[in-house]
Amino acid sequence: MKVIVDASNVAHFGKGKDGKPSLNNVLNAIESLKKLGYEPFTIADASLRHEIDEKEEFTKLLEENKIHQVPAGTTADHFILKIAEDENGKILSNDIFREYNDEFKDIASRRIPYNIKEGKVFIGKASKPKKVKNILQKICNQSIDEFEKKGLDAYKGKKSKKLSGIAIAKEAIDRITKSKEEGIDSKIEDIFLKIPLFGKVMSMVEDAEKTSDFIIFVLVSPRDYKDAVRYAGNIAVTVGDRLKLDHAPLVAVRNDLFTRPGSFELNILFSDEVVEESKYNVNITINDHDYAFVKKNSRNIASTVASRVGTWKFPIVSVKPSMLMERPGEFEIVLEKGEN
Repeated sequence: MKVIVDASNVAHFGKGKDGKPSLNNVLNAIESLKKLGYEPFTIADASLRHEIDEKEEFTKLLEENKIHQVPAGTTADHFILKIAEDENGKILSNDIFREYNDEFKDIASRRIPYNIKEGKVFIGKASKPKKVKNILQKICNQSIDEFEKKGLDAYKGKKSKKLSGIAIAKEAIDRITKSKEEGIDSKIEDIFLKIPLFGKVMSMVEDAEKTSDFIIFVLVSPRDYKDAVRYAGNIAVTVGDRLKLDHAPLVAVRNDLFTRPGSFELNILFSDEVVEESKYNVNITINDHDYAFVKKNSRNIASTVASRVGTWKFPIVSVKPSMLMERPGEFEIVLEKGEN
């Protein structure tokens, strides 16, 4: 792996009595990196050649391209960060490059700290890359967008309410009643359709004789899944009785990565609109930094997509790492035709 050596930072570490930056610091750092199997690439500010203790030797190293110098009047910091990003390398420096955090998001995971004692350079370790904020939601968003491109409608409401069994039942009753009163017969508003004729048969329900007229998808944070499941039976009975339905609705609790802990959302669908098998599976190609985290949450991604698109069974979600995706947060979504 290539390691960009911040020559000015290393040379100025623990200045001697004369206050001059040390060339030996830089050379010893280069050797220490080579012993560890790294490929050093050294960059210095233009001013270093005028300040360093061994000017002639430093100039010779510049002429031999063993040390590289940035143009006069510029700082080496940006060059160092850009090369490290382009080469997917590390940086040997004790500078935290705070002023470049907006442009370069993964500085901490690229920067290798060091220490020098009695001329010996001790190489540290870079920090582990931070998880990119909301990467799971971003993956789900893009997946749902891809489903919509295939002509499948999706629920995108994100106005969650405080979670409780009573709250879920009341919300379902209020919204179904409102949709009937207003005669809404489309999926534009909250993805509701009018209550279907009784006696519809859904092949996905094991007990066909007690088929439900519609399905209530209860969307909750994975943290609240077990609690919400305990409410499901009572919710179904309460809604069915209050609306005087021949058959209680089917209540399906789903882990949903958009829903905040302690809250819920509802996606209520006309039974004939719910598809048993997902028409498409989701293939995720992602960078090495986020691979393990996304892989661990692949089932939650599948649950979120299924509940938002309106499929009974989850799509297959595959997650693969790619060496070509170097930055944390990089990923690609490709839908693959599912098999019924």
